[in-house]
Amino acid sequence: MPDPKDNYKLYMEHADEMLKVADEILRTEHYSSACNRAYYAIFYAASALLYSKGKSFGKHSAVLAFFRQYFIKTGELDQKWSDDYEFIMSSRQTADYELYDHLEKDQAVEVVMKARAFVEEVEKWLRKHELL
Repeated sequence: MPDPKDNYKLYMEHADEMLKVADEILRTEHYSSACNRAYYAIFYAASALLYSKGKSFGKHSAVLAFFRQYFIKTGELDQKWSDDYEFIMSSRQTADYELYDHLEKDQAVEVVMKARAFVEEVEKWLRKHELL
């Protein structure tokens, strides 16, 4: 039977891969695609956190809502992480769905930087709780 800790590792491996791809895409100046990958990095990291509470969601809005419920409202994580999640999610929405809006380099760099910090914070939380 698989070790439940394997799921945390897999979520975080996906998050790390998305960050690496976001960095590569940034270098090619495809800023919208970099934001998309950065968003998925935090989506996977937040999913790892929710897994620690026995929760799993495919809907993006549910991941954000339950991340806030279980980790922000409880004070387990600082409000900053909720604000960063919302900023990255909003940037991804613009990047993926707004035909007339496009992201500039500065915003894309900020999105990737905030996503990296988010993933690092989640990894720190998982290690603190001996889940990684």
